Amino acid sequence: MALDGIVTRSIVHELQICVGGRINKIHQPTDNDIILQLRSRGGNRRLLLSANPTYPRVQMTEQSFPNPLEAPMFCMLLRKHCESGVIEAITQQEMERIIHIDIRQRDELGDESLKRIIIELMGRHSNIILLDPATGTQLDGIHHVTPAISSFRIVMPGFAYTEPPQQNKLHPLEIVKEQFMDTYRQAEIGIADKSWLVSTFSGLSPLIAEEICLRASDKAEEHSAGAAADNNAAHEMPMDKANALWSTFADLMAQIREHRYEPVTGENAKGKSIFSAVKLTLIQGELRTYDSISDCMEEYYGDKALRDTVKQKTSDLLRFLHNELSKNIKKMTKLEEDLAEAGDAEQYRIKGELLFASLHLMRKGDKAVELINYYDENQATKTIELDPLLTPSENAQRYFKKYNKYKNSLTVIDEQMKITREEISYMEQLLQQLSHATLDDIDEIREELVQQGYLRDRSKKLKKKKKNDKPTLHVYTSSEGIEIYVGKNNLQNDYVTNRVGSANDTWLHTKDIPGSHVLIRSNSYGDATLNEAAQLSAYYSQAKHSSSVPVDYTLIRHVRKPSGAKPGFVIYDHQKTLFVTPDERMIKNMPNVVRN
Repeated sequence: MALDGIVTRSIVHELQICVGGRINKIHQPTDNDIILQLRSRGGNRRLLLSANPTYPRVQMTEQSFPNPLEAPMFCMLLRKHCESGVIEAITQQEMERIIHIDIRQRDELGDESLKRIIIELMGRHSNIILLDPATGTQLDGIHHVTPAISSFRIVMPGFAYTEPPQQNKLHPLEIVKEQFMDTYRQAEIGIADKSWLVSTFSGLSPLIAEEICLRASDKAEEHSAGAAADNNAAHEMPMDKANALWSTFADLMAQIREHRYEPVTGENAKGKSIFSAVKLTLIQGELRTYDSISDCMEEYYGDKALRDTVKQKTSDLLRFLHNELSKNIKKMTKLEEDLAEAGDAEQYRIKGELLFASLHLMRKGDKAVELINYYDENQATKTIELDPLLTPSENAQRYFKKYNKYKNSLTVIDEQMKITREEISYMEQLLQQLSHATLDDIDEIREELVQQGYLRDRSKKLKKKKKNDKPTLHVYTSSEGIEIYVGKNNLQNDYVTNRVGSANDTWLHTKDIPGSHVLIRSNSYGDATLNEAAQLSAYYSQAKHSSSVPVDYTLIRHVRKPSGAKPGFVIYDHQKTLFVTPDERMIKNMPNVVRN
C-alpha cells in the first residue's frame, strides 16, 4: 500500500494550515467519503476524508463532489457536532496511519464542546469515527463493526473507543544507531533487509523499505569504489551492509523528521504506478514532482475512487444495457437473414406462375416437378418442390402467398432494422456515458431510462427533483477565459444543446463516434479555446484512448433534433472537422466546476 506512515506524517504536516479554520459545511457524497468545507487562513479549502477500502486517504482536494439530496445519518451527526466548529489540532498517532482532528464547537446554549474525528487509513479496515474525548465514547462511525464481526474492537454508537491493535514496532524517527545495529544483528538469519525494515519499524511500507535498501546498496558500492581508487586509503575496509543500511536509513529519517518532503509519482520496475512523499530513486522512466502531498495524491488517485464507486452504483445499469445491446445485436443478425431471404421474393413469384401455366403436368401427391423456365434466356429447366398433400393449384397459390409475404415484409424489415440500429447506437452511447459518469450523472441516466420506458420508476418514495430542474452542468474554462459546457449524459446533452446554447455559439461532437455534446459559449474565441473544446469532445467520447480523433464543429443554429428522436440525438450540417489526440493531463488541469 503506497499510503504509509511517512505519507500520513506529510499529510498531517500539510494540514496544519487548517488549524484554526472553521468548518462551514459537511457533506457525504458516497458511503465512504466525507467532505469538509473549511474557511482558514489563506482562503477556503475542501478537505477529503476517505475510508474507501481500496483508496483510503486524507487530502485537500480541488475536485467537485455531488451533495446528495438526503444526507446519510453519519453526515447528519457530523453536522450536528462539528459544523461551524473550529479545528483545534490535527495530529498523527505515532507513525501509524491514524489521524486525529480535534474540533471545538459552541452549541445553541453557548456551551463549548470538544469532539474528535478519527480517520484510520487501514485498507479494507479503514474507518472514520466521531469520538467524545471527554468520555472516550464513540458517537458513531462511517462503517460499523459489530460484535459479530470483531470481539476485540467494536465501532458502534455508545461503545468505548478502542485503538487498532498495537504492532509493537520501533519508532523510526526516535531510534539511535546503537539500537538499530543491535536490532539488525539480532534479526532472524536469512531475512531480507527489506522485510526486516518493514517488520521492525512502524510506518514503513515495502516501497520505502525497498528504496532504503537500493540507496544503501549504491552507497556501499560508491564507498568501496572510492576506497579502492584512493591509494592513501588502502587500509580502509569496505562499508559493510549494516553500516550502509543505517547511514541511508538515518539520512531519510532526518529528512522526514525535518519535514523536507518531495512528493513524486512514477512507475516501478514492474510498470506499476506508485507515489511517495519523498523522492524515489527506484522510479523508472518519467518522475513527476509536486508542490504538495495533496497535489501528488490528487494526481495519483485521480478519479480511481470515483470510478470504483460509480462501478458499484451502476452494476445493475451496466448489466441491463449490455443485455439490451446483446439482444439488439442478435435481432439485427436475424433481420439481416430475413432480408436476404426476402430479397429472393421474386423467385417465389416465378415458381408460382410456372406452376399455374403447367397445372396439367402435375398431380396431387407429386413431390417435385421439372418445368421449362420461360423467364430464363436459355429456357433452362427448373425443378420446383411441391407439397404432396396439396393440389397443383394449391401449390401454385402457396408460392404466390410466399411472394406476397416477403414482398410486404421488406418494408417492415427495413423499418425494424432502422429501429434496431438506433437501439444499438443508443445503448452504446449510454455505456460510453457511464464510463465517464459522476454520481449525479448516474441518477440522470437512470432517470432517462425511466422516462424512455426501459426501467420502472422505483424512486417514488424518494425525494425527487422537480421536472423543471436543470440537470447537472459540467463547465470548463479555457485558457482564454471562455466557458466550455460538456454534457456527460443525454439529459445534459439535450440541455446544453437546446437550452444553453445561443445561435452563434459553437457546438462540437466527435464525428460518427458516441460522445458528449460540447459547447463553446461565445461567438468570439481563439484557436486555443477551439482546440481545448475539441480535446474535451474527444476525451469524453468512445475514442478517449485513440489518436487523431475527428471532431466536428458548427454553429448551434445548424444543429437540430429530429421530431421523436431519442435523448441526445441531433443532426447537423455546415460542419468543419478537427483532428485531435486527447491529452488527459491538460484536461485535468483545466479549471472546471459542476453546477447543479
